[in-house]
Amino acid sequence: MNKKIALFLFLSICVFDAFATAQFELIRRDKQTQVTYNGTDPVVKTAIDMLLDDARRVSEQGFINSRDVKNGGVIVGVAGKDAALDQLLSRFKVDISAIKGEWEAFKLQVVQEKNESYLLVIGSDPRGTAYGVLELSRLIGVSPWVWWADVSPGKRDEVALPLNYYDVQKPSVQYRGIFLNDEDWGLMPWSSMTYEPSDRKGQIGPKTYSRIFELLLRLRANTLWPAMHEVTIPFYFTPGNKEAAAKYGILLGTSHCEPLMRNSAREWDVSGKGDYNYVTNRQELLNYWAERLQELQGAENIFTIGLRGKHDGMMQGVKTLAEHKAVLSQVLPDQRELLKKYTNPDPTKVPQVFIPYKEVLDVYNDGLDVPEDVTMVWCDDNYGYIKHFPDETERARNGGNGLYYHVSYWGRPHDYLWLSTINPALLHQQMSLAYDKGVRKLWIVNVGDIKPAEYQTELFLDMAWDIEAVNKTGVSAHLLSWLEGKFGEQEAKSLLPIMNEYYRLAYIRKPEHMGNTRMEEQDPHYKIVKDLDWNEEEIRQRINDYVKLSDQVEEIARQISPAQQSAYFQLVKYPVQAAAQMNQKLLQAQLARHDKGSWNDSHRAFDSIVSLTARYNGLEDGKWNRIMDYKPRNLAVYQKIPEEKSNRPLVEQQQPKYSFNAEDFDKRETGARVITGLGYSNRMLSLPKGGQVSLEFTHDATDSLVIEVRLLPNHAVDGKKLRFGIAVDDQPMQEVSYKTEGRSEEWKRNVLRNQAIRVVKLPVGAAGKHRLQIKALDEGVVLDQVMIF
Repeated sequence: MNKKIALFLFLSICVFDAFATAQFELIRRDKQTQVTYNGTDPVVKTAIDMLLDDARRVSEQGFINSRDVKNGGVIVGVAGKDAALDQLLSRFKVDISAIKGEWEAFKLQVVQEKNESYLLVIGSDPRGTAYGVLELSRLIGVSPWVWWADVSPGKRDEVALPLNYYDVQKPSVQYRGIFLNDEDWGLMPWSSMTYEPSDRKGQIGPKTYSRIFELLLRLRANTLWPAMHEVTIPFYFTPGNKEAAAKYGILLGTSHCEPLMRNSAREWDVSGKGDYNYVTNRQELLNYWAERLQELQGAENIFTIGLRGKHDGMMQGVKTLAEHKAVLSQVLPDQRELLKKYTNPDPTKVPQVFIPYKEVLDVYNDGLDVPEDVTMVWCDDNYGYIKHFPDETERARNGGNGLYYHVSYWGRPHDYLWLSTINPALLHQQMSLAYDKGVRKLWIVNVGDIKPAEYQTELFLDMAWDIEAVNKTGVSAHLLSWLEGKFGEQEAKSLLPIMNEYYRLAYIRKPEHMGNTRMEEQDPHYKIVKDLDWNEEEIRQRINDYVKLSDQVEEIARQISPAQQSAYFQLVKYPVQAAAQMNQKLLQAQLARHDKGSWNDSHRAFDSIVSLTARYNGLEDGKWNRIMDYKPRNLAVYQKIPEEKSNRPLVEQQQPKYSFNAEDFDKRETGARVITGLGYSNRMLSLPKGGQVSLEFTHDATDSLVIEVRLLPNHAVDGKKLRFGIAVDDQPMQEVSYKTEGRSEEWKRNVLRNQAIRVVKLPVGAAGKHRLQIKALDEGVVLDQVMIF
């Protein structure tokens, strides 16, 4: 080899090597990445341990933890608290102004000088640092649902970041978390008998809670309201639970009926004395609360103040609104004195929430004085529609505003505890509106047993973490990205329209509501499965829609890798096919009652649900045994349907001459906005107050028109009025109100069908073309369908 060729090869190798290393290699086949952390914060250490486990899942070499700084390593720390990190920040002149002094913020940045490079994980505080560490897990392809839904990450030979890489993140909402509720049929039996067997009936212990806290940390959440039903041993009665929360940096709070960290549904029977009645037994309740506060000194908690009944009922000892208000006016200062004595001499520095849930909202509206530093936590109506948005005075409160939202619920008019079908676009629309109205202090979502509410949980917490990012992409793109992270790009593209259709069909009627039954009604008629108010054509169309979905899910299953089959069954196949079979069971029974179908089709669907559920509980060699119950509360709608003939004919609904949705209206210069993925046709039209839309139609006669307007059954945004105006041509606007009160009969119908319906009759002057006009007279008007008869 002559000297010129040798020199050329040497230079080529140097150029190639420089090109190859012009990036920070987080994972490389021949490299074990070092992670350095010299601090002592438990949550950061926990996050690093999780990252090391994740790296072992993904790469052959994995990561290694060390206290030494090594070239090419990951350096982790809290800015201003970790000397090794601070030296690098100074040396490389890293700008941390975007996170300095912020709550739970982090910055990831690659720094490089000559042959030296590092990836810095810089947190504004310990939890922010932990979120930054677990952002690396996301970057190497590990899903937050790696354990909870068995989403297996693929092996990676290389994960590299550009040398100019940086990422800054901080939360939109300060406290973000979940409420474990109605755990009787899934989480509690699975934990106490399968995952963490215990001789104490109903125990959910630290092994289970550690898995829950791990999930929350991965989802960048920081708050948990623990399981609290009577069937479950209270959280603080199980050694190790409180310590597990501290290890994962999770703040503990409690629901609307659990003041001062006491799970009174069961705890009072063990630790209390006398009646749970503040009017007649005040001192014993004070002693009971004080005992818990003494136990929790030094722990991170968000304290619920106020008082309801032992479990989701009205306070004992009061009968009138005035009495209720008088007692709460004494309870609040008494509880604040306890916090002052046992938690902090300055109670304004103790995180506290007041939750005006159900009847307590009436007391608050009657003028109850809640201290300024306390966070007001508003609620939805349990079906996804927020009942109260803070007004200008409430938005100015020092304690700020929070929200408690449901994607699972036990109660009237009917539970939905089995399949999580709250429409993602509805969740996004309602929570975005709440955020715009100043609800930014605390977001809690009732997730039931966690499974199968995986997607809604992540969407909710992603919005709480970075609402602008979700708003920018939209819900459909968010769902697509979520599916891609589990099953791959091509599979996700195939699954997206299926999941959108799954949510649309369930929006029209939830699987749990297909039996036309109700709960907590005195009339026994409501306990019997009976016909829905649908004609034969509608029934057969819905059956066919679900058959198509089920077949598509089965076909795509063949394309899913063996490693992801378990995750696919949990996240897609079971919910879609179980919902399809539930509809088959109830709708085929309705046809059979009228001699238009076969009872065998209904019974086969029941057997399929049983079989699908058994398969779910057998996944991963029995890992999930007892987590899924297709018949929570053992209600009539979940049983095999009795073979009975109907003595009434199927309904024959009048078909409208015209049927319009959001796409049909002229929306120019009105501020109206189409909400994709919501409504009976996956399109709804949100009108700003004063916004007016119109459309043209032809009417051949000169008689009156019957117009049916179908809307989102939300509540008045200002708490007072919810109205629209409607007119044909140049006639005066007819004002129409559709606000519902409390748990009225109309509200029950609205949330079961997810529509508010108003029928108006309008005259027309002549045959020919006409223009229909609809105007939002108040904020919150959202159109679904308009039908002209």
